[in-house]
Order: sequence, then C-alpha cells, then structure tokens
Amino acid sequence: MTPDWSTWSPTERAALCFIVSGGRILLIHKKRGLGAGKVNGPGGRLEPDETPLSAAIRETREEVGVTPTGLREAGALSFQFCDGYALFCTVFRADGMTGELCETDEALPFWSPLAEIPYAQMWADDALWLPLLVKEIPFRGRFVFDGEKMLFHEVKLRETSTCTIPTPAPRHAGF
Repeated sequence: MTPDWSTWSPTERAALCFIVSGGRILLIHKKRGLGAGKVNGPGGRLEPDETPLSAAIRETREEVGVTPTGLREAGALSFQFCDGYALFCTVFRADGMTGELCETDEALPFWSPLAEIPYAQMWADDALWLPLLVKEIPFRGRFVFDGEKMLFHEVKLRETSTCTIPTPAPRHAGF
C-alpha cells in the first residue's frame, strides 16, 4: 500500500521546529488538530505564500510563546494517509529561543532530557528520524499511515540539509 513516490504530491505543507539546548529538547503536548493528545514539536501548516522557515517561527510563537533562534533545516518528511490526505513537512532544529514559554489553547510545552524523549507518546515515525535531528544528521523520510498506525516507513540520510518542497497538486482518490 505504498504510493508511487516519484509522482506523489502533498495536499498540504507544514513545518516543525525542535529547540535543542543544554542537553534538552523542547516538546509539546498537542491539545488539538492533527496529532491531538500526542507529544510533538511546535509546528503546523503553511499559510498561503509562506515559507517553511517563516511557518516554523510563526507556529512556535503561536503555540508556545517563544521565538526560536539559530534555526536550520534538519530534514523533510512526506506523509501519505490512507484516507487520501498527503502532507509534506520541513523539519527545523533551533539552538535557542527568546521570550517566555507559555501554555496555549494549542499546546502545553515541556523540556525533555535528550536521553528521555517520550517516543511512546509520539507518532510512530518520530523514533526513526528525531534521533537524527538530535545528532544533526540531515534526513528525509516517507511514511504511510492508516489513522495513527504506520504501515510503511523509509528514512534516508541526506548529504545536505536543503530540500525541495513538492508543489501541491489536485487531490487524487487513494494513491
């Protein structure tokens, strides 16, 4: 049940931002939207004409009240869901932040020691690529999910941290 990745096109684009500092990583308990009830990093869908970098900064401010600093692209993820939804996500790593962390309607932020990242509370794919982000190894991943169940995964290391973002195309029924 794997899509033809050579012709795959996302329905939407998103960005994630993980702040890693002092042996800890900033995570959130997501309160609503895709992934509600799970642990993740701040992030969300790109607005029209917004770059992934701008979206990562905006979403982090909106969700946890801080502005990430020292951002750099860490990887790219392609998600195909069995219901037809397809998401391309650019993942960023930041070295620091300005401002004060706060809880919002969207998220409850918390710091996790790098050795204690709560993978059991996260999407199944996170355990495959988040260790690469922590080690600053550029990556790209492709995943197929049926609801919250991962049916397919592929994670590859990238030689550079620059990715090409697929242009959204009209939705197809199925894959």
